Amino acid sequence: MLKAKIQWRLTPDLSALSAAAVTKLARTALLLAAATCSAAAAGNEALPPVVVYAPSPCLACIDWADHLRQNGFEVSIEETPIANMPKLKRWLNVPAELESVHTAKVGRYFVEGHVPAEDIKLLLKEKPLARGLAVPGLPRGAPWGHPGTDSKNFGCSLASASGYEPASSL
Repeated sequence: MLKAKIQWRLTPDLSALSAAAVTKLARTALLLAAATCSAAAAGNEALPPVVVYAPSPCLACIDWADHLRQNGFEVSIEETPIANMPKLKRWLNVPAELESVHTAKVGRYFVEGHVPAEDIKLLLKEKPLARGLAVPGLPRGAPWGHPGTDSKNFGCSLASASGYEPASSL
């Protein structure tokens, strides 16, 4: 008898419920499933994957990739021989004066150096006619480990076919 009571508690007899109650339960289950699927789909389509090209070993590059992951990006790192980095930067049309150690590709844009994730998200949202974003060199206090940093402190630039300008112009 104890076994039968336990089974009943795990699988209650829904035939004892009224048709209205069963309909309400089914409707609630469908709404919950739809909301869960919508939230998952919205989160997955919002940010394209980021490919970071970096010479090895570059710990600051790895830290920056982690900064992007913490901000919702899916990031892969491709170790690139340092001798091949100039060719890669030319292929992505990174202006020489904006070069840094690592280069990334996200969507149709390049991201050069330690660009804050917030600026990349804004670039992807606004979709300006541009080639990419850049923070030249290796700025002290770059955003990979310091929450609340502002790209203006790092000289983040928006590169277009006609040149480059501060990223605040997004």
